[in-house]
Formats: sequence, structure tokens, C-alpha cells
Amino acid sequence: MTEFLDLETQDGVRMPWNVIPGTKHDSSNAIIPVSALYTPLKPLPSTTPTLPYAPLRCRNCRAVLNPFSIVDFASKIWICPFCLYRNHFPPHYHSISDDNLPAELYPQCTTIEYESSPAERSSVPPVFLFVVDTCVIEEEVGFLKSSVSQAVGLLPENSLVGLITFGTYVCVHELGFGQVPKVYVFKGSKEVTKDQIMEQMGFFVKRARPATGVVAGVKDGLSQESISRFLLPASECEFAMNSILEELQKDPWPVPTDQRATRCTGMALSIAAHLLGACVPGSGARIMAFTGGPTTEGPGTIIGKNLSEPVRSHKDLDKDSAPYYHKAVKFYEGLAKQLVHQGHVLDLFACALDQVGVAELKVAVERTGGLVVLAESFGHSVFKDSFKRVFQSGDYDLGLSSNGIFEVNCSKDIRVQGIIGPCASLEKKGPLSSETVIGQGNTTAWKMCGLDKATSLCLVFEMVKKDSPEAIDQSANSQFYFQFLTYYQHSSGQMRLRTTTLSRRWVAGPGSIQARKFVIFYFCSDVIVLIKDLISGFDQEAAAAVMARLVSFKMETEAEFDPIRWLDKSLIHLCSRFGEYQKESPSSFSLSPRFSIFPQFIFHLRRSQFVQVFNNSPDETAYFRMILNRENVANSVVMIQPSLISYSFHSTPEPALLDVAAISADRILLLDSYFTIVVFHGSTIAQWRKAGYHHQPEHVVFAQLLQAPHDDANAILKERFPAPRLVICDQHGSQARFLLAKLNPSATYNSDMRASEKEILFTDDVSFETFLDHLQRLAVQ
Repeated sequence: MTEFLDLETQDGVRMPWNVIPGTKHDSSNAIIPVSALYTPLKPLPSTTPTLPYAPLRCRNCRAVLNPFSIVDFASKIWICPFCLYRNHFPPHYHSISDDNLPAELYPQCTTIEYESSPAERSSVPPVFLFVVDTCVIEEEVGFLKSSVSQAVGLLPENSLVGLITFGTYVCVHELGFGQVPKVYVFKGSKEVTKDQIMEQMGFFVKRARPATGVVAGVKDGLSQESISRFLLPASECEFAMNSILEELQKDPWPVPTDQRATRCTGMALSIAAHLLGACVPGSGARIMAFTGGPTTEGPGTIIGKNLSEPVRSHKDLDKDSAPYYHKAVKFYEGLAKQLVHQGHVLDLFACALDQVGVAELKVAVERTGGLVVLAESFGHSVFKDSFKRVFQSGDYDLGLSSNGIFEVNCSKDIRVQGIIGPCASLEKKGPLSSETVIGQGNTTAWKMCGLDKATSLCLVFEMVKKDSPEAIDQSANSQFYFQFLTYYQHSSGQMRLRTTTLSRRWVAGPGSIQARKFVIFYFCSDVIVLIKDLISGFDQEAAAAVMARLVSFKMETEAEFDPIRWLDKSLIHLCSRFGEYQKESPSSFSLSPRFSIFPQFIFHLRRSQFVQVFNNSPDETAYFRMILNRENVANSVVMIQPSLISYSFHSTPEPALLDVAAISADRILLLDSYFTIVVFHGSTIAQWRKAGYHHQPEHVVFAQLLQAPHDDANAILKERFPAPRLVICDQHGSQARFLLAKLNPSATYNSDMRASEKEILFTDDVSFETFLDHLQRLAVQ
């Protein structure tokens, strides 16, 4: 596993197959698709330089010069490894030689960054448009006012800031007229166009509207003065903003006791998108939406006003009996398309005990690369800590960047099926795009309106090389090449290009149909070599992360899809293909260490919140999947199989098995399931704590034992976004359920052991041991 972590440190890439099945047949037999999890803006090692000049590109395929290019120093020619085109070096490379290489040809610089000249720096500073829900109780309004006011104070001074509030009506606040509060009001139930908004808000009072063309920013028809009325630098608008926030009240329109508040979230977001599209198109602008309840009015409505009407559940969505769902999703798809075209980001902060419509908003947030936080209240630490992190600078800053375009180049025998992650297809179809689409496909270029240091994409590839005698004869160059290009606007306003070039060895099995008959019995030596090669390059953590994204995607897009059956079938075929066993002998079954933990990952994935939607609302499920689709392998693995650390008097903190057997009266357990961190005290430890022994000087060791898991939990809280929920509980307490739900039920109420001997779980779920027994029996058939 260490070599895969080293590769990730250098290039930000993890692949399930680091030795690639080279033909279509071998690839389909490998079960898990050839794929890559890539973090485009992962911080580079300090030794990697940033180059202050433009990259050198292949004249044929537009790939960037890289360490795998073949260089002829005498002729000053380089051969592109992707298309084998011979390119001449430009004059400023005339001094290139074996002893004088440019940085992009250093073998260790497979990932390198180019920065544009200062002249190409964006003239528009970052833009933050706050869209605030006022249809919440006074206490929640107070929390919101405090958070937004604090955020404005943390923004860079040149950042442009705007404010929209919404409830029954949408109010666009004019910040540039500080003497008297001035607001433009739009009816929440009536859709308006961009032209109508500009007309109503007086954009053309002092300057006539251009007769032709699209009105978009200062360059195309708007005066800076009219834009500055609504978007003002943070240094100039802080007083006006705080004055408005101080006077901000709960939505004044009365709400009958048997009805929900009239809330027009969709209309507010639509007006925000039109306003930014008119004033600052193509800039790094973010709509930061704060909502405290479901949309009940206008476009994007998810539920009627009558409280007797329940908000849609998973069962309603499965039966297609959610009357508002498809119309709302269609509206937000249109909003997503508009925001992607403008290059703007939608961030969502949803804080309510009820559902607010995250499931419908998912498409707009995900395609624009927005941040999402789901909490119970605007006063909850999950929201407050997460929101603070967005504007934080220093060690734990998110490294927010904008206006990204991501492109892929690969060898001619590979096609790109698509990306599962926070991006939108640019529909740039070419010879490298596959006919089979997964996620955002039909393209080799994607728009990433918003991205940060942790944003990770899952690229899925397809092998197109047919099985033929030529496929078996591996040529001198038995390598596949991939190049990922990320062109983005750095937080400093500078445009940068990061290029990552990978090389992976490919192997192919026998081409003849006759040989294939013997694959499962390993009678063919070529097949044995192929399988050993594939096993040697298998990264089981990356494979689990890819399978989690794939199963989540299939659950959302395929009707009548059975995720448990699909996962089980995939695992059985994989074990049957790569396990060692004698036919019909389960006891002889064994897996290579490279594969040994993978069944465990699939067992926990089957039980995870990504697959099991029971007891989760559609909003919660959408939230979990959005976070999964943007996180790297390490964080994805924690979501699938939480980590458990044990603290006791007998040893230093040590990892514990994620099993009910880990619970002991004299132990403290720290569970990290990514979204929740649980500090669980065994019954004896809890009794001593309640007795106050940790306050007594003679029990200082006990005090240290109690404090240790809290220190470790706080370290996780500091670096994670969104901030996880911290649960502190005791054995047999009600909140212990947060831990018990994640443990392997090796001892249950119907096990052959007495309750006094061991902690037991009241569940009918199968244990991992039973799961493994069934897997072995089916794999050897």
C-alpha cells in the first residue's frame, strides 16, 4: 500500500489497477473498471517548481511536454508519447541538452504547474453573493446574522459582496446607497428573466441599453457605477452590510398554524444567478445560499404549504409518487447549466430539522463544484465551524479556486467514459470519448466552476483494444499514458495550468478462444502470469472508493437497480477470478494480501449510508453522496469503513477491530465515520467519570486517559470539511447507537452466548464471518 501512497503524494492519483488489463476482454473480466481518482489541486511537494512560462504543447494532440516524451537533443525534436508526433522545440529551448533539461522533463516532475504572466491576472476580484432565508424563527435569524457578519469581516478587502434575502418575496439589497436602505422586491411565485431584472433594478437609467448583443459586465453594456450598487468591495460595504443585517427580521408574512411558511428558495437563486450573469460573467463568483426549510413557492418547489402533506421520502421517489420532484430537478438542471455557462458556483448551507430540498438542489451544487453543509440549526457547531473554515486562511484553509477547465489525454487504446464528481461536461466529443457514458461523459473536457485542495474526481476508462494475436505480443512500449490538465484561477487571481502525466504498464491475456476456456482452472500459463501481474498492481482502497461512487451513481440513475445484488455479484466474480482455491472446496479459498481487505470494504459498503437509505431522508442521502463524490481515497475509505481507536490503562491508543467485541467496560473508543465522531466510554469508565475521579490529584492517569480521545477528536475536527458532528456517549446510553450502528454484529441477541459475557447487538444483519463464509462458498463453484 505504501507505494500507492507515494504515487498519490507525487501526483494526487490513485488507481484500482496500477497494472492495467490491456484488452476489452481482460478489462471486463477484471470486474472493477480501469479508473483513476485524481485530486487536481492537491498541494505539491515543496521541491516541485512552479514554472513562469507557457507550456509546450504537441501540435497534433495538444498534450503537454512531459518526462515520458522522447527527446532528440541533436535535432531539437521531441516525440509525443500519446500520438507519436514529432515536434520541434521553439527557439527559447535552444540550449536544451542531456545535462540541461527544463523542469518539465525531470523524471520526478510528472506533476508540474505553469503560471500565467501578471498581465493575464483576472481583473475581477472574487465575488460572494449571500442569499439568506428569513423564513426561520428569530433565534435562527440571529445565528445567521452573526455568521454572515463574521464572514464579511474575514473576506479579502477587495472581494465584491452582495446580499439577497428571501421569504415570501425576494429582496435584493442595494449596498452602494448607504444613506438609506434600498431594496428591490420580486414576487416569489412569478419567474422573471434576466432582462426584466435589469430593467426593474434600473441598470439602464443613466446609460442606455445596447441595441444588440448580450449585456454582460462592464465590457458589454453595463457601467461600473450600476454594478457597484449591488456588488461592493468588502472594505467599503462592511458598515452598510452590518446595518442591514442588524435590522434584518424574520419574514413578516403571517403563517397559518396548519401551513408551512411561504419560501421561494428557487426564485432567490434564479435572481442571484441572473444578477451575477449580468454584472460579473466569467469571474470567480460564489452564490452562498442559506436555507432553513423546504421551498413551498415558485420554481423549485418541493412540497405544498399544507402541513398535512408530508415531504417526499425514498419510498415516494421509488414509486414515482413525489409530485414536485421531477419539476424541481428540471428547474435546478436549468440553473446549473446557466451557472456553468457563467462560470459561477452555488454553495449550499442547509440547516433545519425538516428536509429543505438538498436532493433537488444536488445537481446545481455538484455541477458547479459548490460546497454543501447539512446541519440541524444555524447555531449548531457543524454549520458554524464549517462556515468559518470557508474563509479561514493559514494551515487549514480550503484553498478555494475557480473557473477551472479539466482535460484528459490518453493512449489511443483507451476511451474516457466519464467523470463522477463535482464538474460539468463541456460536450467536447472527440476520438477519446467513449460511447458508453458514466457520470459526466461524452467529452474529454469538463468545467469546474469551483474547486479546492481536496476536490477529487473519479475518471472511468474503457479499453478498446480487441483480443487478437497482436494483443498478446506486447510491444517494446507496453505502457499506457494518461495526462490530466487543470487550467484554473488561483485564489491570487492568477491563471495557472497544472499538468499530471502518468504511465502504467498494461498486460494482456491469450487472444485465442480456446485458451479462454481454461481461465478459471488456471491451466493456461499466460493467464496465470496475467492474473499475477494484475494482482501486483491492485490498490484495494482505491477500488473500494471507485465502487462506492459507482454504486451511488447507479442507484440514482438506473430504475429497479438492486445495489446489494450488484455489489455481491461483483465481489463473487472478483474473488472467483483472483482467488486461489480448489474447485468446490471453500476451505481451500484464499486471497492475496493485495485483495484480502477488499471483501471487508464491500461488507461495510453494503451497510453504509450510501447504499442503505432506510432511516435516512432523500436530503441526507443526497448530502452523503455529494461529499463522497468530491473526497479523496483516504476520506472515502473512512466513510465506507470507519476507523476505531481504543484507549485503555493497559496500552497506548491502538486501532481496534470495527466489531462489537471491541466494546469493553474499561475502554474508551473513538469512532471516526467521517460525518460523525463518537467518543464512547465503557460502563466502568463512565461510572468513574460521573464519580469525579478525574478531578482528584491521585487519579491524574485517569484524567489523561479521559482527555486523550478528546484531543484526537479535536485534531480531526480542525482539519475536516464539512465539520463532523461530535457525539460523546456512554455504554448503554441512547447515543451509543451512533457507534453500535457501525460495528460488525459478531454477537447478536440470537447468538449462542449469554449477554453477561459480552456486549450484544439487537440486529438481524449478518456478521462479517457469515458474509465471508457465503462468499467463499459461491466463489469456488
